Amino acid sequence: MSSHGLLGVPDAGAFLARLTRLDPAAPVRLRSSSGRTALWAQLPWDVLVTREVAGPGPGDATVSAAQLLAVLAAGGDELPERRDTQWRWPLPPAASSAVESISGVELAQLASAAAGTLREISAGGVAGRAVGQRAVRDALLDHVALVVTPDGGEPVQVSQRLIQAVARMGFLGPRDAAAMEARVRVAGGWVGISAPYGVAWRQSVHKLTVMPMGTHPKG
Repeated sequence: MSSHGLLGVPDAGAFLARLTRLDPAAPVRLRSSSGRTALWAQLPWDVLVTREVAGPGPGDATVSAAQLLAVLAAGGDELPERRDTQWRWPLPPAASSAVESISGVELAQLASAAAGTLREISAGGVAGRAVGQRAVRDALLDHVALVVTPDGGEPVQVSQRLIQAVARMGFLGPRDAAAMEARVRVAGGWVGISAPYGVAWRQSVHKLTVMPMGTHPKG
């Protein structure tokens, strides 16, 4: 039986616990390099999230996030049954560039305000008219919450989808911790937010991709 090879168990456990609360059936992809392993997952609102932890890992394998969390919680070292064909998403390029730093406090406030708006509209509707919660949620997630412009470059739009990802995955750190900064990053056609405890990525232009079922994508 293969080993998961993770040494940063508390960090991996925190990532998996948040992920499985958002999507109990989520797969998680482990990719290893130079003695460290990146955990990747797709959130239900079309955002990729990743956190790097210590440990040589299994190489490149996709497993059930819930099963891996259970193994870590029990102190085990076995890798759950591989589910490589469940991974259907491309990954952003390895090389990226920082566009602008953003206060973690500002990002947390933007995430909280959007969540509050969703609760208010779900309870009272819009102008007294009932509105479907899913429609409201999708509209809020698609809202461009930030626009940053690099020197000599094109404006970069940051949607609420990315902000909700770093907030709900705990990437901004504890609320009572010292204020930390996050960075808006770009990598090819991807936009990301790099926060102290993880990174969220989303393709700025969606493309239909056909991928083989038996192997991982090359990205």
